[in-house]
Amino acid sequence: MQALGMEKIVIIGAGLIGAALAHKLAQRGRAVMVVEAALPAALASGRSFGWINASFALNDAHFALRVAGMAAHERMALALPGHHRASGCLWWEEAGEALDATADRLEAEGYPVRRLSRTGLMAREPALRVAPEEALFFPSEGWVDPAALTRALLQASGAQVLAGVTGRIKTANGRVVGVETPLGLIAADQVVIAAGVATPGLLAPLGLNLPMRHRPGLMIRTAPVGLRLSHILAAPEQEIRQDDAGCLLAPAAAFHQADEGRDLTDPIGQAAAALGRIGSLLGLAGLRAEAVVQAERPVPGDGLPVLGAVPGVAGLWLSVMHSGVTLAAIAAEGLASEMAGQGILPVLAPFRPDRLLTAA
Repeated sequence: MQALGMEKIVIIGAGLIGAALAHKLAQRGRAVMVVEAALPAALASGRSFGWINASFALNDAHFALRVAGMAAHERMALALPGHHRASGCLWWEEAGEALDATADRLEAEGYPVRRLSRTGLMAREPALRVAPEEALFFPSEGWVDPAALTRALLQASGAQVLAGVTGRIKTANGRVVGVETPLGLIAADQVVIAAGVATPGLLAPLGLNLPMRHRPGLMIRTAPVGLRLSHILAAPEQEIRQDDAGCLLAPAAAFHQADEGRDLTDPIGQAAAALGRIGSLLGLAGLRAEAVVQAERPVPGDGLPVLGAVPGVAGLWLSVMHSGVTLAAIAAEGLASEMAGQGILPVLAPFRPDRLLTAA
């Protein structure tokens, strides 16, 4: 058997998921090559809101995974400081009994949450011009710039990155042997698909089908504004955060984490409407968009992450999910451990590929 340090690992996809895994494998002494059809963080990772949280989850297992993801981000921040912003989140996407139910549920799970009156909310975020009677404060939540973090992780990993290069997975006798590219075959003992919405196209030649949902989204970045926000704001009208340059960032859809929208029929109109909502919340007239970008969010068919070994193809792994910002660090830790033969991380166990993969 080859020593671990001699294994050849190829990651397909240079978004945040692939970059985090390359970094984690490098910490374990592995040599990694990353193949990316576009540029690092050019697609979903570079067009993300960047919110790290577990206040939103689809079920109990998903909640546990997201909580583990937040803890893994803290460990990543120790190894790669300067990217995590522990801003906390002010949340009032629901009101009344619904808000109380969310607070009760999170408190019962031990999730850090504080209930705020309107006065308490305004004390924390005086820039608000429209404030509810009550809100929740999630002090452990924060954000990253996913594109900047992706680039930093790739640089720190020392991985060779082939950008603008497409790849096709090659197998022989039921196991991975490499990735075929226009530059030739890259031999590999293990291959990880971290390619987001491109995943089904990579699996199809292997006779495998992974259903994915169509979930386009718009992200808006304004020109720098004079006011300063200290927290992520999650209002029913709009979710907003501010970057280090003073620009406001916002998804065009309210409740964007649970957004089921399938079509963007009027992106210009949607962006203008979102800017109007932001302006009303913050008392900003004539708010201007510096950029409006569209991305296809990589949402597997049941809405939950797909993480782990591909059955029937030795040496092939999947790491595909929406909420990739929150889950990147824990996905990298879990896959790196499993690839080293250390077993399945329990928190990842409910999200194995075999629950969704079928013969094409």
